[in-house]
Amino acid sequence: MDKKPEVSSSLPLAVKRASSSLKVGGNFGLWVQLVLGVVSVGTLLVATPRNLTGDENATPATSVGIFFAFAGVIALAISIYFSYRYTRIARRLATADSSSRPSRAVILRQLRISLIVNLVGLLLTLLGAQAIVGLVLVKSLAQPPSSVVAKPQQFVSSIDLLVIQGNVNIIAAHFAGIISSLWLTQRLTK
Repeated sequence: MDKKPEVSSSLPLAVKRASSSLKVGGNFGLWVQLVLGVVSVGTLLVATPRNLTGDENATPATSVGIFFAFAGVIALAISIYFSYRYTRIARRLATADSSSRPSRAVILRQLRISLIVNLVGLLLTLLGAQAIVGLVLVKSLAQPPSSVVAKPQQFVSSIDLLVIQGNVNIIAAHFAGIISSLWLTQRLTK
């Protein structure tokens, strides 16, 4: 049986607002990041085996893009965990027992850590995206107009585009986590 905390109607207004904000911000961050993360991982998993098995279209820059994308996914998983924790903290704030409520300083510290995790994940993912976008640009500029290229590595491949799509989705997920953390920080420091 799920043991739900007893919600008190005699809570101070500031505690009710903080609990409500943490619930909304935590759920927003959790679900947006989770959906974008699952789509990104699926996209990258489609691209990765073709890259690792020695596909003739694969290049080292594609591997770099995939590596940094998965590093961004790891940071995203940590951020999703923090968003989930915000919903648990919201429940703890809504209890009548004031000794079980976390302090404002503890909550703000967790928001700062989550913001740093999202910024690091965003940086890693941007590095991967820049590597793969640079590769696609070089490939497209190196193709002579209306001629047949002998090497398949000189063509822009679907793997490259899948890695770009995965990176963009991860960037969007980290952006949603940053928005959530900043919004919560603003709401809790009023």
